[in-house]
Amino acid sequence: MHKTSAWPLAGAYGVLVVYASLYPFSDWRNQQIPPWDFLFAGWPKYWTGFDLAANVVGYVPLGFLLALSFMRRGNVRYFENHPNLAALAVAVLAGTLLSFCMEALQNFLPSRVASNVDFGLNVAGTLLGAVVATGLEVGGAIDHWSRFRERWFIPEARGALVLLALWPFALLFPAAVPLGLGQVMERMETAIAGWLEETPFLEWLPMREVELQPLVPAAELLCVALGAFIPALLGYTILRSVPKRALFAVAAVALGTAVTALSAALSWGPTHAWAWLSLPVRLGLLFGLLLSLLMLAVPRRGCAAMLLMALVVHLAVLNQAPASAYFADTLQAWEQGRFIRFHGVAQWLGWLWPYAVLVYVLLRVSRPERTPTIPG
Repeated sequence: MHKTSAWPLAGAYGVLVVYASLYPFSDWRNQQIPPWDFLFAGWPKYWTGFDLAANVVGYVPLGFLLALSFMRRGNVRYFENHPNLAALAVAVLAGTLLSFCMEALQNFLPSRVASNVDFGLNVAGTLLGAVVATGLEVGGAIDHWSRFRERWFIPEARGALVLLALWPFALLFPAAVPLGLGQVMERMETAIAGWLEETPFLEWLPMREVELQPLVPAAELLCVALGAFIPALLGYTILRSVPKRALFAVAAVALGTAVTALSAALSWGPTHAWAWLSLPVRLGLLFGLLLSLLMLAVPRRGCAAMLLMALVVHLAVLNQAPASAYFADTLQAWEQGRFIRFHGVAQWLGWLWPYAVLVYVLLRVSRPERTPTIPG
């Protein structure tokens, strides 16, 4: 039996909601008012249509994933004659409790304003998502997905599917190198130096003798190629056959290209959506696809071993490059208005995604293979 991917995705999306609701997590203070006082406040003086829509749309995926999780897990034992209705009710209740906690905690943040309107719109979004999930379940669409998943993926595919679903979101925040996820070394060194400042331990920190230099075109090509190769290999560890692998590899490169263009358009405007597509990047994408096609017939454990090697090389080369020269301008653009709730999550996904894949693959190869290792 396949384990549902909706539950870990719901958890990941819940973390995103918490981050977006409580960012920037600083200057907490107690206003000496009850946390639930916002429920009895009047209509807010300042609001925009985008804010209203964002509060609804932001909770729709949460309601959808929660309802789907309860339906797929089969652990909602109330209303045995109406299990889908029970899943819908539990999902809405969970989303309501999360939204209430977020609005209550916003009372302690000077940069956020708790609002009963936001709370009501969050609940409406959760309900809408849960209703959509219930409708798809009743209409048989979820069963179609289950049959599709059974044809395409091995039973132990949940972890990889969750990571692959998060990959496009990790690409949204611009990186120094296209498809270059996991560039954390320079920021870690700066952060650690800041923590150790005015302490004797600062002298223990190894200091670079020279500043990091931008990658030469060949190194940039390699990073782009491995950035496209890694998700393809991750898919190969769970796909059932060679033809499905080939389709997935092409789709992964196309999706990575499209999301990177979207990221550039969001950051610097639609006219610059393809400015990042230089000659080394184009060759890197082509080389990454070629590497993926060469690995089509390799057994799953062989793909997992190659994935580990690709991750290590990718992270080693990428972390020799400095942060993007446009990082400060990009950060300012993403922190203004509409992006303030999402830029931090996208950054963290971009930083941590390769390391999560590394841990996942190490755990996978440490367990015995339960299914045939050579795709048909």
